Amino acid sequence: MKSPISLVGFLLAFASFTFVFAASDTSSPKELAPCVARSPTTGLYYDLNALRVQPLPSDEKARKHVRDESWHAKGYDYNANFTLNICGPVIENVTDVVGIEEPGWRNVSAYYKKDGKTYSIGQQSSDPFFRGRKLVMNYTDGSPCDDEGSHNKSTIISFLCDRDVTTSTPTISFVGTMDQCTYFFEVRSSAACGGYGHDPAGQGLSPGGVFGIIALIAVAAYLVGGCAYQRTVMHQRGWRQCPNYSLWAGIFDFFKDMTIIALSSLGRLFRLKRSPAGYSSAGTDSPPRGRFGSGRRRDIDAENRLIDQLDEEWDD
Repeated sequence: MKSPISLVGFLLAFASFTFVFAASDTSSPKELAPCVARSPTTGLYYDLNALRVQPLPSDEKARKHVRDESWHAKGYDYNANFTLNICGPVIENVTDVVGIEEPGWRNVSAYYKKDGKTYSIGQQSSDPFFRGRKLVMNYTDGSPCDDEGSHNKSTIISFLCDRDVTTSTPTISFVGTMDQCTYFFEVRSSAACGGYGHDPAGQGLSPGGVFGIIALIAVAAYLVGGCAYQRTVMHQRGWRQCPNYSLWAGIFDFFKDMTIIALSSLGRLFRLKRSPAGYSSAGTDSPPRGRFGSGRRRDIDAENRLIDQLDEEWDD
């Protein structure tokens, strides 16, 4: 039989290995579903698909409470307003985009109009990622920044957790631009708060798994600490090193005694059913004689003594 110290050490080592393995499992964006990111520091999953505006079939456009346009952000001092979508192209029919060939018009994810012209500030992307603790997304390959066409407009979107803002109504703000080439936006939504259990690639842990690991580590710590105290302070050895040994031993003895009583009662019942009619007559006042009768009497006396012993132990 293994000693309690070795058993507790095995439990603690197994729990620690499982927790470290789960925490260090950092899947790359290519292994995740589109528009899903996983934090390398916390392990939380961030699903931004709820923020994407999907184009609707013509028969559903007449339904109420259905969004039929992309998200908008005011440009304020930029003298232009912005239209953008999350993880997908805008659902508006964008045409004549400056510096973008016609096949690329359908992939514009953010744009603005100024002086009668349409400027793309980024093409479609569905790969959010973490820069430190910030969840961001980049749109690149937009319209040229200047007449030379050496640089193209791009967009950086920063996602912030706000549990008061639902996924159906995110707050999108234009932060600014320094060179009219890179545009910064901020999106506040509960979709950016992350959570456990969302694992499109079949990796990571569910909430139940995380709770199980925490519970296993807590039990192992309780056993290790209790055993260390009993061994070093109380100078106990063997199974007496276990914390609260007398309590667990008393519970074990109680169930053992109850099992003995139950088995004894069942054995007595079976013997009565199998005994001849002459020995189990209900109207006989004298006790049965012979070897069967004496054996039965010994069983009854042993059971009574055991019950008396249990009563005395409980009274103590």
